[in-house]
Amino acid sequence: MEVSQSAWFVYLVRCHDTTLYCGIAKNLARRLAEHNSADKGAKYTRGRRPVQLVYAEEVSSRAKATQREGQIKKLTRTQKMMLVQTATAR
Repeated sequence: MEVSQSAWFVYLVRCHDTTLYCGIAKNLARRLAEHNSADKGAKYTRGRRPVQLVYAEEVSSRAKATQREGQIKKLTRTQKMMLVQTATAR
């Protein structure tokens, strides 16, 4: 997958306790590493390591990423799991 310099990502990670965390990032690999590092990452994921990337969606701007993140956060857990399953089925 070719990633443009202006691309942003909306992502879901599965935490060690099986909860899901949604976020946005410009550099997905770096952000995932931060979530799993000792001193960085979201407060939510710090006590729930390790985290594993289960879904990522590329969008064209930060504004669109933030908007999509809000949409995903409003989904139920079941709906989020369906999103993950459809992404892995592609």
